[in-house]
Amino acid sequence: MKRKWSPFKALMVGLIGIVFLAGMVGCATTQGAGTASVSKITPPTIKLVDVQLAHYWGWWYFSKKVKPTKGKAGNYGAPMDLVFVFEITNPNSFPVQLDGFKFTVAFEEFDVNTLNAFETMWIPAGKTNQLAVHGMFDARTSLLSLLVTGGFKLKAKHMNVWQQLEKWWTGIATFSFPITVKEGAATFHAGGKTVVTSFTGKFPTK
Repeated sequence: MKRKWSPFKALMVGLIGIVFLAGMVGCATTQGAGTASVSKITPPTIKLVDVQLAHYWGWWYFSKKVKPTKGKAGNYGAPMDLVFVFEITNPNSFPVQLDGFKFTVAFEEFDVNTLNAFETMWIPAGKTNQLAVHGMFDARTSLLSLLVTGGFKLKAKHMNVWQQLEKWWTGIATFSFPITVKEGAATFHAGGKTVVTSFTGKFPTK
């Protein structure tokens, strides 16, 4: 049985189709204009707004001379997981794509880790996005770093490596020492153009 269409229904279906197609074309045109006509990208701004202690296992260190209850003996130091929260603001009149984000972390004046974020995200025009970057730190790796590069600085502070490590691992819960983000670089793309924003930060801010 064939369905009969009244002239009114046919007219309404036609109008709906026209409106839908016009909306699709308009949306595509707007998105294309947002990036296709870019002549210059104003570098987005990046601000460190928070550092959080996500996971913490206290302060300890075992040398390979200590026999473990299970597993193989080795040099192991307490780990901790920090989260660095950034606000990324796009000052442009078009969206930009974040594609590459890295920075070095220093406890006090000692570099202890370099972190990367591999997420790709679009930041709308005139808006601010947040990016949280996890970083794993462990006392063994930090010990080796201090032994290689921190000798003179530790001597000037009248501290040895064990005193410095204990200060960090026991003080991290209250952030009793400054954490610095340095040598930061973030890559942004839009309309075939690329710009790199450099950034630094410090926490706590006071």
